[in-house]
Amino acid sequence: MTIDHLYQLYIKHPVISTDTRRIAPGSLFFALKGDKFDANTFAAQAVAAGAAYAVIDNAHYRVSEQYILVDDALDTLQDLARYHRKQLNIPVIGLTGSNGKTTTKELINAVLSQHFNTLATQGNLNNHIGVPLTILSITAEHEAAIIEMGANHQKEIEMLCTISQPTHGLITNVGKAHLEGFGGVEGVKKGKGELYDYLAAHSANVFVNADDATLQQMAADRTFKKQLFYGTQSADNLINGKLIDNAPHLVLEWHEKGSSKTHLVKSNLTGVYNLGNILAAICIGTYLGLSPAEINKGLEGYQPNNNRSQIVKTATNTLICDYYNANPSSMMVAIENVNKLSAEKKVLILGDMFEMGDEAPAEHLAVIEKAAAANVDERIFIGNEFYNARASHTGHYYHTAEDAITALQNNPITNATILIKGSRGMALERLVSLL
Repeated sequence: MTIDHLYQLYIKHPVISTDTRRIAPGSLFFALKGDKFDANTFAAQAVAAGAAYAVIDNAHYRVSEQYILVDDALDTLQDLARYHRKQLNIPVIGLTGSNGKTTTKELINAVLSQHFNTLATQGNLNNHIGVPLTILSITAEHEAAIIEMGANHQKEIEMLCTISQPTHGLITNVGKAHLEGFGGVEGVKKGKGELYDYLAAHSANVFVNADDATLQQMAADRTFKKQLFYGTQSADNLINGKLIDNAPHLVLEWHEKGSSKTHLVKSNLTGVYNLGNILAAICIGTYLGLSPAEINKGLEGYQPNNNRSQIVKTATNTLICDYYNANPSSMMVAIENVNKLSAEKKVLILGDMFEMGDEAPAEHLAVIEKAAAANVDERIFIGNEFYNARASHTGHYYHTAEDAITALQNNPITNATILIKGSRGMALERLVSLL
């Protein structure tokens, strides 16, 4: 079956299912393969549960006309998304970056949704499966889309751009993330730069943080339809802003180029590092015609709930929950933020960073040294990498979260502001109930 013909079925059945546990009646089921499963074996179950058709790539399971045989189900899903994207005539903002991309995506969506019917990447569905599923969720009613793209190796962003086909885009930053897959920091820069490459090749618009010298140079090396800058202190910026307070929520002031009128925003985010993310959302909202009142309403209404820069007050402590993920760059700015906070008692609880490859020992030691120099009262490190890198530095070191839990049960922390940060695989949320 050609993509043209499959698209006609999609028009009649515009919901895509990939999980037999959540089959939408009348949907198209795509039998994707995973490391430990082959969804072709579940195709009959999907049809029995209400799927209109099952797209499969194993002829053995084609038992009726409801089973559409293709060469590769994943490739077909991606091709269908590309075809659908070509039918859409709306702004599509594509974004990537080493840190802050999910928060920035949520902020942009919070702003734009004040004026447009928007669709944004749900959760972290930002990979080779999540991006096509997001594109195929866009309907004729949507007026703008915000597509997050993640990657852990080169050429991945390039491929995701062919699916999402962004008309506008930004890179939040280039840092030390997924070093193992990218082959070092220069590899990360090249991989994230694939978004800039696509935008330049397709005469699209780019939003650039003028305070980031790396992004400035990357943008200057390419030619775009239009470059729009945001930051803290340049007359060339479309949006300039400055931090007013961080105790612990960010309060900032901003103004548009050519205007002397300033606007105050009281956000629900913590972390000085989020200033650029907020300014990016303001810049995009301004460029797409939103009023300052609409922009501020969106920003002030955004409540982080995804364990990224999220403040949780317990009966005894104030927690900065930032344990969805971690890499050396995000660790450093998170520690720096706590260092600057005004609080009677401050504690760092840091978990191992994954996908560091050969750089793991040096990068974990660097984080330990940063924590040692910070103005905090207690430092707790969890994971084998931190344990092995501990040397003679002060702090409490535990091989596992279970070891740390036992220690916290025996020695509770009270009346403190506590940063909890580590890679997702460390599952540091298990510590929250003890704090």
